[in-house]
Amino acid sequence: MAVTNSNNNELTNLELSIQISLSGHSFCVLDTNTKTIVTLKSERFSVKKTPSELLDAIKHLFNTETVLKQPFKAINVIHVNDWSTVVPKPLFNEDTLADYLKFNTKILKTDFITFDDIHPNDSVNVYVPFTNINNFIFDQFGSFTYNHFSTILIEQLLTFEKHSNTPKVYVHVSDTNFEIIVINKGKLTLYNTFEHQTKEDFIYYLLFTLEQLQLNPETIEVLFLGEVTKDSPLFEIAYKYIRHVSFGNRMDTYAFAEKPTHNHSNFTLLKSL
Repeated sequence: MAVTNSNNNELTNLELSIQISLSGHSFCVLDTNTKTIVTLKSERFSVKKTPSELLDAIKHLFNTETVLKQPFKAINVIHVNDWSTVVPKPLFNEDTLADYLKFNTKILKTDFITFDDIHPNDSVNVYVPFTNINNFIFDQFGSFTYNHFSTILIEQLLTFEKHSNTPKVYVHVSDTNFEIIVINKGKLTLYNTFEHQTKEDFIYYLLFTLEQLQLNPETIEVLFLGEVTKDSPLFEIAYKYIRHVSFGNRMDTYAFAEKPTHNHSNFTLLKSL
């Protein structure tokens, strides 16, 4: 989804992507001339914020980060929340967006609802963005593009698995949520998001999903993405109950001024460029 106005950005070779959630934010700056990520930073909040508190945090970020005070040739905003649902395009009607969300998301009559096309899957991602953040970015920079993070996640994984003949399960982990994406023979079988407070919550949802889809923990390949390491309790408990557990790879197409520690972290942020 793109937001535009008549303002013209100054000529520059820099592109900004910023990912925003109630639990934290991250951003990166790409030098398009050298194809190098020159800045990559993130912050996790100690306490989950409200949307209005999140806006204050984003304003503070732009006021204090020198790199964010320069012009950009393009800006991508990525909204991270669980206020979304994927709808097959043949069943999609743009005039009834609220109907797709009301059964699994608490929405208000005043909420702005939008959607992204998920082209590889012939589907539509209906979601509620952080409108106050969009308005702030628009006031600061003019035109920009925004998406729900799950749109990027699903599209990129479908591209990765386009020619695969075997099923794979991807698990994308953040602080309080994780997503399960199941792809079989290049087609999306399942996408769902879950909250977790303990590692037992996590493994229950993961094993239950495998059972419902009749995927054998002894043979299925499970790949982790996001904020997780080999020493993380979530990875350790998955390794205990599932035979083939490993980490995914962003398959980076950019150089880095300072390379990330892991090839599976900051997945949607870096793949948005």
